[in-house]
Amino acid sequence: MTNKILLIILAILLPPLAVYLKRGVDKHLLINIVLCFVFFLPAIIHGLWVVMQD
Repeated sequence: MTNKILLIILAILLPPLAVYLKRGVDKHLLINIVLCFVFFLPAIIHGLWVVMQD
């Protein structure tokens, strides 16, 4: 539970880091980095979506 809360906070502040900690290096990390450079809000939404998946 505590790890999930920390990942949610990281997904809001630093979305690529949260995605990396949850999934490792894969396509979701690349997508999130691109979203982060283009627009920050979609990167946050994508990061939260990845973190909330089980």
